[in-house]
Amino acid sequence: MTMLVVTGTSTDVGKTIVTAALAAAAMKMGATVAVAKPAQTGVADGEPGDIAEIQRLSGVVDVRESARYPDPLAPDVAARRASMPLLTLQTVLDDIRSLTADLVLVEGAGGLLVRLGEDGFTLVDVARELDAPVVVVCSAGLGTLNHAALTTLALASAGLACAGLIIGSWPAEPDLAARTNLDQLSVVTGAPLIGRLPEGAGTMTRAEFIAAAPSWLDRQAMKGILSAW
Repeated sequence: MTMLVVTGTSTDVGKTIVTAALAAAAMKMGATVAVAKPAQTGVADGEPGDIAEIQRLSGVVDVRESARYPDPLAPDVAARRASMPLLTLQTVLDDIRSLTADLVLVEGAGGLLVRLGEDGFTLVDVARELDAPVVVVCSAGLGTLNHAALTTLALASAGLACAGLIIGSWPAEPDLAARTNLDQLSVVTGAPLIGRLPEGAGTMTRAEFIAAAPSWLDRQAMKGILSAW
């Protein structure tokens, strides 16, 4: 079994669609895939969240969501506001380890250091306990170099491996900043750029998404991710 954690340089950079693309590409390569989401916020009970979107696009079946809170806030803050129990690191780890696919993808909430629950644990703690590499999803435009550098620096400081960077939404008409960032992202972070998803990928049908997803990701990088399996 291979585990891979998916984080972002911030919120709304495309983590969910990237997770779906990783799942679709891995399944096309013959792997079974499961997806875990430790904390979902901003979604009420019974409403579709990020896991449902990943399922809709990729067709992955085996999923876990450890906790959800109604307010669109950091999970620990959202839990307190709703007077709900704080998520524990052990609960998250148990839920992830209950999945038995060839590749288990773990999608975080917001950025790398967002507090997920009790004792202020973050996705860093989850990745460390799982001994899992981390993919960083970033934006294409101005500001992304700093955000990506900060995120990869935090990973390195924690002793965690960065499996690469993926641009969550590549514009149909990229501006100068986006075009130069294609080279500079790897320069400033020391991590390879292993994919970029086209703008609007999340609006595709499942068939369209599954057919296109492998072309958005570096095939050699995907082979490396799946090498343990």
